[in-house]
Amino acid sequence: MSKKLNIGLFGFGVVGRGLYDISLSRNLNFEFKKIAIKDPSKKRSLPENLFTTDRWEILKDPEINTIIELINDADAAFEIVSYALQNGKNVVSANKKMIAEHLDELVAFQKKHGTSLLYEGAVCGSIPIIRNLEEYYDNELLYAVSGIFNGSSNFILSKVFNENQSYTDALKEAQDLGFAETDPTLDVGGYDAKYKVAIAAAHAYGLFVDPKRIMNIGIQNLQLSDLQYAREKGQKIKLVPVAKKQNDSEVSIYVLPKLVKKEDFLFNVENEYNGVSVQAAFADQQFFFGKGAGGHPTGAAVFSDVSALRYDYRYEYKKTLIEKKVEFNNEEILQVYLRFNEEGFVDKLPFIDIIESFSSRDYHYVIGDIKLSDIAAAKDLILNDGAFIADTGNYKA
Repeated sequence: MSKKLNIGLFGFGVVGRGLYDISLSRNLNFEFKKIAIKDPSKKRSLPENLFTTDRWEILKDPEINTIIELINDADAAFEIVSYALQNGKNVVSANKKMIAEHLDELVAFQKKHGTSLLYEGAVCGSIPIIRNLEEYYDNELLYAVSGIFNGSSNFILSKVFNENQSYTDALKEAQDLGFAETDPTLDVGGYDAKYKVAIAAAHAYGLFVDPKRIMNIGIQNLQLSDLQYAREKGQKIKLVPVAKKQNDSEVSIYVLPKLVKKEDFLFNVENEYNGVSVQAAFADQQFFFGKGAGGHPTGAAVFSDVSALRYDYRYEYKKTLIEKKVEFNNEEILQVYLRFNEEGFVDKLPFIDIIESFSSRDYHYVIGDIKLSDIAAAKDLILNDGAFIADTGNYKA
């Protein structure tokens, strides 16, 4: 028997409106009691008395038993979510930055107060990857979880690669369509993907890692020469977060552009779509595909979480309960493509081995092996030089 949910919604932007639209088409046992907004002067189609600018009108309402948090401000979101969890209200959130940065605290709040926080919509839009990691793979040994986790950057890469658009034009189109923010750094810099893979790693490996420790380099320095290199090799460039077991006790987590081969599932994931690859010991490789950006895809994931709360569903974080814990380690050796502007630049990075190199008047690159930790240490150097680095996918044994 499902229980009635009296909902307080924070945020009525693209995802909030998408969620509300979806709820109108389904006759489920819940009601939106109040919606918190920032700007009361905006014209909205719903009655004015449904909205408030006072968070406490929702948080201290004893009739409201469920909070849906869909705002952009991660600090404010944490205040809202943590208060709700500590005061008997279940929560659904899609704020990946807030969740990734505070996941260990949020898990502790749930355990202490018997409340539930669900966040499928925070990772890969409409793809139910968290629920699958939590339930289907709960007793499975996972070698790797990776994929395309950010629809905005993938949209840009599809446009520049398939339609020969300039990076600037592709970014503007993504912004016009609502896939990318006015400040696109979160998307194209790999930060959004980093928060998402940090959350996925908690469910895949029982590992809570501060996102600040996870190396992320994005596509902001991409040039035509990099696209041409990929085309000549019959490959595409994708922005790929990775959580991967190095051995029985260590997991590496990072975000890098990747040269994706034709036989890779990710090769055909285009535009705002996401794709998640799970490499398992017994189930082998499995692939999840779906829209990762837009109000209705993410709204659908949030709606699914809200529906699950009607039956008191909660994450059990089963991988955190196993006796043999894993640790975060970024000493993995990667083979990378590095394109740079000044001929001597490559000497500033501690490559273990240079396998291939090319130099002309206006194009220099190397293919070589380097530790992930050394890439992380050189991140600012790489970005400030205008250089571009990508994982070749040819892993060192």
